[in-house]
Amino acid sequence: MTALAFQQPRRPHIANAPDPGVDWRRVAHLLHVSRALDALEETVLVPQKKVLYQFSARGHDLAQILLGTRLTDPRDAICGYYRSRPILLTLGVDLADALGSSMARADGYSDGRDIGVVFNHPNLSGPSALPMCGGVGAQYTPTTGWAQAIEYGRTVLHDPACDRAIGVALGGDASVATNGFWSALTIATTQRLPVLFYIEDNGYGISVPSHFQTPGGDIAANLASFRGLHILAGDGTDPAEAARLVDAAVAHVRDSRGPCLLRLKVPRLEGHSFQDTQTYKSAEVVAAEWARDPLPKLREFLVPAVLDAAEWDALAAEAEAAVQAARAAAEARPVADPATVTRHVFSDDQPQVMGGLRGQGIVPAAGHDTPQPEGPRINMVTAIRRTLDHELSANPRMVILGEDIGPKGGVHAVTLGLQAKHGVDRVMDTSLSEEGIVGRSVGLALAGLLPVPEIQFRKYADPAVEQINDCGTLRWRTNNRFAAPMVLRMPVGFFKCGDPWHSQTNEVQFVHAPGWKVAVPSNAEDAVGLLRAALRGDDPVMFLEHRAMLDAAWARRPYPGDDYVLPFGRARTTMAGSDLTIVTWGAMVERAEEAARSSGRSVEVIDLRTLMPWDSAAVLASIARTRRCLIVHEDLRTGGFGAEIAAVVAEEAFMDLDAPVARLTMPDIPSPHNPALLDAAVPSVERIRDRILALTGF
Repeated sequence: MTALAFQQPRRPHIANAPDPGVDWRRVAHLLHVSRALDALEETVLVPQKKVLYQFSARGHDLAQILLGTRLTDPRDAICGYYRSRPILLTLGVDLADALGSSMARADGYSDGRDIGVVFNHPNLSGPSALPMCGGVGAQYTPTTGWAQAIEYGRTVLHDPACDRAIGVALGGDASVATNGFWSALTIATTQRLPVLFYIEDNGYGISVPSHFQTPGGDIAANLASFRGLHILAGDGTDPAEAARLVDAAVAHVRDSRGPCLLRLKVPRLEGHSFQDTQTYKSAEVVAAEWARDPLPKLREFLVPAVLDAAEWDALAAEAEAAVQAARAAAEARPVADPATVTRHVFSDDQPQVMGGLRGQGIVPAAGHDTPQPEGPRINMVTAIRRTLDHELSANPRMVILGEDIGPKGGVHAVTLGLQAKHGVDRVMDTSLSEEGIVGRSVGLALAGLLPVPEIQFRKYADPAVEQINDCGTLRWRTNNRFAAPMVLRMPVGFFKCGDPWHSQTNEVQFVHAPGWKVAVPSNAEDAVGLLRAALRGDDPVMFLEHRAMLDAAWARRPYPGDDYVLPFGRARTTMAGSDLTIVTWGAMVERAEEAARSSGRSVEVIDLRTLMPWDSAAVLASIARTRRCLIVHEDLRTGGFGAEIAAVVAEEAFMDLDAPVARLTMPDIPSPHNPALLDAAVPSVERIRDRILALTGF
């Protein structure tokens, strides 16, 4: 039975003997180091504009350090936020890296690509810090994904290294208002995952008091009846109480393999950031906060019980010396070579330190790019299902997750039967939270699994946009330290009718998200090859399955074999011609071919198959022969991907053109529901044919 407790312990008397199981000298040293770093930045480096973003950890630091000392399992991982540097120091982050990252110098967390308080720490021999994100609350669902990967390793892969490991998500009290927090809480409690939600409550979300974020300003009290969640709360500035509560929280998660929420009250002794003057706080509030400063409390607690006054002062002096040495080392670091700034958007010959199969040293089979057709023609649904089935059998680290994908088999029946064959641990139904689906997948991928999340319809991905964007930039912003390869499957487009909620395409949004590859197959054979390339690759892939083509007769092809891999960025010329080039993808390929045949003109039809990357070389070579270009797509006209193609053609093939580059798209409206209205909006065979005739007669 799940343990459920709400504990608001009394504050122990300061005379309590320090727990001998805590290395208090190390705690004191790290607290002095953290304070010295904050002081150096605030008094020297920010005024000198050597640090551009600064968030003080004063007041939050003691309890974080105590927590860090309890993360001893090599598979433990944290995901923090902008006030989490003290726990990073406890995990062993190099001081020069910490300070150099704040100064945006080479090496460190990101090689100067990201803000210095956006931390990460890949640690192959001890606890790691997963790449945090700049958005508030974005750390929670990836941490639950990491915890789920630990359980997967323990129960499915039978890896003893996962037996007692945990995930820890750190956040401030304001972050408990976010979708990410509630989604992660639902996942952790319904799935019973070993994750600790560590909430540092300083009473303010920037300038807003806690009661604006959660009723009564106390998330621990509000969650007292939340099933499956063990709750602890207390004073994070009292050394004895904080140490006891941290020990209890970590022990609960390790021993029960279930979630715990620990809320510690701490003061925020400086503004939200360096620029924050805290005019919203009265002088009395500020004074009361400084009266709760954990640094003098720790001194009173340790001197003379553990240290004498001279030893305390010596620790402070050692910390100051270490910080000054780190400053010299950090300032000696150069700025990264600007010529390298475009590296690591996608994977290359150098695998990431952590994340994905290659982060585990696993390289999937390469396959081949020549289809070997076998059996009858099958539809796209069957082709995708068969590919997923084969890759699940070949790769024990692959998991599929999404809403209704288990016994139901997904709303489009693509995963039908896969859970019965491969088990509920590998084909997982999820709660109704797209942020949770994608964010959890990020954590699964960081832990070395291959997640294949499904979003039921394109529009439903909107709540997950933050996690999608953060996942795509993860490799680049950590300078290849981390990556989260996954294959995000998503139906798009119309089917018999349309509507604003189930029939959107808007693939250009994902093309514009750095780090994502985007596939849009038009037929069963291409779907197999592209999906297998994605599943054996090392990048996040958006795999868009057009609803109208899932069971379309035109899209049916023989299965091309279990080793067929179609490289991304390789277009297919589906019809050869000399008068005009049509560039298209997805459901418009069939219509373009029919229009070309009925036009009486010699038309070349190019199916791009992937939009990121896209095969500009094939398009330009075709236009050099036909001297005319028509781009046809279902997405909206303004800002659609056709505009990118047209711009490239205008820049690189202008002298080859005998007619203006033309586009035929949907108008700038949502997808209409009535079939007659839909037919009027989506490019039809007749309208494509009319444009062919107009352009070839130009």
